[in-house]
Amino acid sequence: MKRFVYVNDDDLSHELYCDNRVSNRKYTLLNFIPKNLWEQFSRFMNQYFLLIACLQLWPLITPVNPASTWGPLIFIFAVSATKEGWDDYCRYVSDKKANEKEVWVVREGSKKLIQAQDIHVGNLVWLRENDEVPCDLVLLGTSESQGVCYVETSALDGETDLKTRSIPPACMGIDSDLLHKIKGVIECPKPDKDIRRFDANLRLFPPFIDNDVCPLTIKNTILQSCYLRNTDWACGVAVYTGNETKLGMSRGVAEPKLTAMDAMIDKLTGAIFIFQIVVVIVLGIAGNVWKDTEARKHWYLLYPDEGPWYELLIIPLRFELLCSIMIPISIKVSLDLVKSLYAKFIDWDKQMVDLDTGTPANATNTAISEDLGQVEYILTDKTGTLTENKMIFKRCCIAGTYFGNENGDAVKDVELLNAINTGSPDAVKFLTVMAICNTVIPIKSPSGIVSYKAQSQDEEALVRAAASMHMDFVSKNSNILDINFNGSLIQYEVLDYLEFTSDRKRMSVVVRDCSSSKIILLSKGADEAILPCAYAGFQTKTFYEAVDQYAQMGLRTFCLAWRELNEDEYQEWSLMFKEANSTLVDREWRVAEVCQRLERDLEILGVAAIEDRLQDGVPEAIETLRKAGINFWMLTGDKQNTAIQIALSCNFVSPEPKGQLLLINGKTEDEVCRNLERVLLTMRITKAEPKDVAFVIDGWALEIALKNYRKAFTELAILSRTAICCRVTPSQKAQLVELLKYCDYRTLAIGDGGNDVRMIQQADIGVGISGREGLQAARAADYSIGKFRFLTRLILVHGRYSYNRTAFLSQYSFYKSLLICFIQIFFSFVSGVSGTSLFNSVSLMAYNVFYTSVPVLVSVLDKDLSEKTVMQHPQILFYCQAGRLLNPTTFAGWFGRALFHAIVVFAITIHSYAFEKSEMEEVSMVALSGCVWLQAFVVTLETNSFTILQHVAIWGNLVVFYIINWIVSALPRSGMYTIMYRLCRQPTYWNTMFLIVAAGMGPVLALKYFRYTYRSSKINILQQAERLGGPIMSLGSIEPQPRTLDTDSLTPLSISQPKSGRNSVFEPLLSDSPNAMRRSFGPGATFDFFQSQSKSSYYPRDKDN
Repeated sequence: MKRFVYVNDDDLSHELYCDNRVSNRKYTLLNFIPKNLWEQFSRFMNQYFLLIACLQLWPLITPVNPASTWGPLIFIFAVSATKEGWDDYCRYVSDKKANEKEVWVVREGSKKLIQAQDIHVGNLVWLRENDEVPCDLVLLGTSESQGVCYVETSALDGETDLKTRSIPPACMGIDSDLLHKIKGVIECPKPDKDIRRFDANLRLFPPFIDNDVCPLTIKNTILQSCYLRNTDWACGVAVYTGNETKLGMSRGVAEPKLTAMDAMIDKLTGAIFIFQIVVVIVLGIAGNVWKDTEARKHWYLLYPDEGPWYELLIIPLRFELLCSIMIPISIKVSLDLVKSLYAKFIDWDKQMVDLDTGTPANATNTAISEDLGQVEYILTDKTGTLTENKMIFKRCCIAGTYFGNENGDAVKDVELLNAINTGSPDAVKFLTVMAICNTVIPIKSPSGIVSYKAQSQDEEALVRAAASMHMDFVSKNSNILDINFNGSLIQYEVLDYLEFTSDRKRMSVVVRDCSSSKIILLSKGADEAILPCAYAGFQTKTFYEAVDQYAQMGLRTFCLAWRELNEDEYQEWSLMFKEANSTLVDREWRVAEVCQRLERDLEILGVAAIEDRLQDGVPEAIETLRKAGINFWMLTGDKQNTAIQIALSCNFVSPEPKGQLLLINGKTEDEVCRNLERVLLTMRITKAEPKDVAFVIDGWALEIALKNYRKAFTELAILSRTAICCRVTPSQKAQLVELLKYCDYRTLAIGDGGNDVRMIQQADIGVGISGREGLQAARAADYSIGKFRFLTRLILVHGRYSYNRTAFLSQYSFYKSLLICFIQIFFSFVSGVSGTSLFNSVSLMAYNVFYTSVPVLVSVLDKDLSEKTVMQHPQILFYCQAGRLLNPTTFAGWFGRALFHAIVVFAITIHSYAFEKSEMEEVSMVALSGCVWLQAFVVTLETNSFTILQHVAIWGNLVVFYIINWIVSALPRSGMYTIMYRLCRQPTYWNTMFLIVAAGMGPVLALKYFRYTYRSSKINILQQAERLGGPIMSLGSIEPQPRTLDTDSLTPLSISQPKSGRNSVFEPLLSDSPNAMRRSFGPGATFDFFQSQSKSSYYPRDKDN
């Protein structure tokens, strides 16, 4: 589909397309309440609670005042709605500020100052220096005579370096006074979100030009939210406005990510719901039976002989309402609140601030912090993530001669400098390509010093190196490049740029030497993209050897080449190039095809090698995380040898003989099949050995493996702890993340550039590094950090603490609700199974909202171990990865504790007051007091580290409990008049509280002491060492059980293995069913996770919950 934009036409611009009003609001004043309620009631739990609340409006069946459910329900909905409303109001304020910003446009032949929201497609917009671009514009004129302007795109893609934008050739030479009269039409695509592509054509109407078609690219546009820099003014025509700009189309709500703990909580909630239904059915039947057999014998119960048709439903529905509190209504709000605090802890962590740039850590996604503690695979980019992305030109090979002194610095190599000074043709050509085959912008300061602005750190390194060797790129005026070589000025006219793409893996520039009028093609790129293009008979062996040698050193390599073109050849090609650039369909593919026609018969000049140093702390961080049982995959676009050297230097894999690298290469299916079969066989043989085995695969072989041997490659992924994937594309990175997620692993992807965004968004957790490639990755990620080494603290400290705290909070929420519900059920046995509530509505509401919520919320401050101990012993992360603190077994423990404490509270309360002349409200308050006292001791027992705030919350909450009830007891109409006064004066009440606490906590304390003393975990050992203040023993490393496979479902490529000796606890299936890939857990597995390092296994873990 196409869009036709009529330049400077006021009539048509208003009718066809939307204005420039920006709106990111989710709601309006009219639809806020209905839309927000619809969203909230789309969740099952909210629908459930609404049904319960509605049933309580039926007086015949409700055992308590409806306010006990409606109150918390309305409060929770109000909190969620207020948060949504505030967020939407902030968006409205931001939109209003942008919409009312004043800009200059051309209306009726003259410039007028209007609000940005009144701009229409086709309007001419005038910008001054430092102005923000209000919509997407096609550039028509600038203050620069060469027709260029400089823009800052940091708000769009995070890249801080200035970029050049140029006016179309058709607009060159048009006087600024005539721009407001310009007329024409732009043929462009419908709005899209691709900020790196704009394929369009421009036709100017006479008298400016005679309807000639002029192709437009992204280089001719300035997009919304960019800033005009270092340019006095610029003029452009609006092509996309409002929410149809590329930035507006890119906005959207990311898919919510479900954490492993959330999934487990959902399952446990479902189990409780089923249990609740069973209880309701059983008690409903029992209640009806008792009513028909016993109740009618008691005249004072006033049961009629015949009831309505729905009589049998009354008692079951009463019990449904009575048992509805089994599922805590406040759990979602509580979890959302503490998760927001987890995110703030990350933001506030001063130890995760990059001191070099002042960049703090930032949690964009506040809902998945606990997943950080369950990460099993980290998939990382290399350049800028593991390395600094500060490129330094180190070595080179020119015409078969190697340069680079003992320190590895070619710039100071005497032989190279002598060759340059003597005018060696090969050296001069090599430096010329280094200096001008790029998109670098030279900027001269008032003092005469030239600095360079580059989109690529590689290009900047090459240009700086050429300048230091007397080939100085001085200035760029329109299409004229000024080069200062040994004091002589050389000028080149740029005829065409053949831009770099990830598919072509090279870039070229066609220039004309202004002194000799020769036309020259200059090319640079990857070895596989340049060397095969050498002219017939050219010996490339030396250059292949140079590439391999430099790659072995861990250096990034570029091959440089050139070719002289004759005039006729260039003119013929230029017409095809212009035609390809003018097409609106498959322009990129057609341009690449035309470029390939010219990039042939090249003269290879040499190989340049650039060093990209590792970031500080990367090897130590990876070693620590590997001790924590986390597996690493490196996904990079670099050469295989370069990636391997970086992997060895940063502890990805151990060198021989301790480590072993298995290569999977090949250009055909047969080659990949053989290599994959060989590597699989080796993996199976060595999986029981304490050897660090990793596989290495390139992008070509990976494409074949994923397409034709996906199941076999999945088996390899499960068996392998480390992988190095080279020459991979952004889409392949995302596919590998998806593959590991399909195997039910928790994945974390980390990168720093725009090519890592897809991988980051695909992973369970995305981490972006705020690096030199901009902020695209950081903005797309769930978390952003300044350096890779901060990932260790993010996972081990914040991830682990978040998991532990959420595990306790979620299970405790169920515990306190089950406790009060079980007491209600027990009371029904002494109240004729009638569904009568022991507690009044006020007490139930206060119990959930005040008495039990405040103490547990401060659990966000709890630390079972100090941060120093956690960092010293990363092995303990396994307890989080294996889900040891939240699983059906631990939940069953809390369920049993709730049942036991309910029995204790009910039995002691009933027996203590059975022979007293007590009102039912007194018994109710005694039972409620017992529950609150037990809560305080349970929270105290489960707390590992105490602060003043925690003591105040736990014990101050008890004081508040009595203060509130004293106040309520003073109100004659409260239904509890004088109850608390009377109870507090009775010794029986305090004796009952003591008995409840002693009987309820005694067995729990005994069990905990037994486990701590005789079956202590490694965490208990570390806690004891911390309390004693002595040295903490070394716990060694994790020894997981090797993962076994069901080979019957694999492709024929996979080699079968004997089934004897398999561990039956864990057998993932590689079948077509997604469910077959999920891990199964068995109760019979034994674990010894802290063996000595010499016995460590490096294969994925068998998990036992």
